[in-house]
Amino acid sequence: MDTEQFLAIFKEINSAVLIEIGVVIAAALLFIWCSQRLLPMLANHLHGKQRLFVLALIPTVRVIVFIFAIVWIVPLVIEPTARNMVAILGAAGLAIGFALKDYVSSIIAGVVAVYEVPYRPGDWISVDGTYGEVKHIGMRAVEIVTPDDTVVFIPHLKLWSNLIHNANNGGPSLMCVVDFYLHPEHDANQVKHLLEDVALTSPYVQLAKPIVVVANEEPWGTHYKLKAYPIDPRQQFQFMTDLTARGKSCLRELPVNFAQLSPEHAAQVGPY
Repeated sequence: MDTEQFLAIFKEINSAVLIEIGVVIAAALLFIWCSQRLLPMLANHLHGKQRLFVLALIPTVRVIVFIFAIVWIVPLVIEPTARNMVAILGAAGLAIGFALKDYVSSIIAGVVAVYEVPYRPGDWISVDGTYGEVKHIGMRAVEIVTPDDTVVFIPHLKLWSNLIHNANNGGPSLMCVVDFYLHPEHDANQVKHLLEDVALTSPYVQLAKPIVVVANEEPWGTHYKLKAYPIDPRQQFQFMTDLTARGKSCLRELPVNFAQLSPEHAAQVGPY
């Protein structure tokens, strides 16, 4: 399209058109400003779902006003012929497609997720350091609930570039790991058997799965990892708390001392 064809798309703009465009823009901005002030005031006098509904109207009203203003202004500037509309819609479609490329990529990744099943409702997953239970899998994102009862929406787009850790992978078994740090001067076999007994006597333990104690000698002491499975993955935090509390109580009855980590050594302690 040469310069003359491009300019032919637009109408001749005079002062009356400029004034009308200015009035439309001013009216749209005024309406948005009023809605952003009045709707929160109205929401403060409501409760529950009604309050949340009114607050959700604020961005919706803003989008509707913007669309209305664009629909009003475009015919004032562009000659509304079939050829012109095809050119404008083509350019708009290209711009929208570029702007929504991540959204479309997330939808495609959602289709891949349905086929590969990297997660499913009930799974406990970790993505980008966010850990929680999968509650819902949508077309664009997966909804998880963290242990702090926070809902997090993770786009399926993360499938392309991030590691996704699935703790139970659709099954009822989820390993829990509890750490104990002891001074090196002690009977390691005695501590190992004691920690195994602590796990065996927990009301949350899944007896059909193995209980493992892993010991690792560090410069500051001995690092023990007690690994076991709760009956239900949703009990993992109660299970870990029970193992930690009873494990510490039982260890205090032995002739052992807990390790005292220096700040520089504490930073070196991490999961296997």
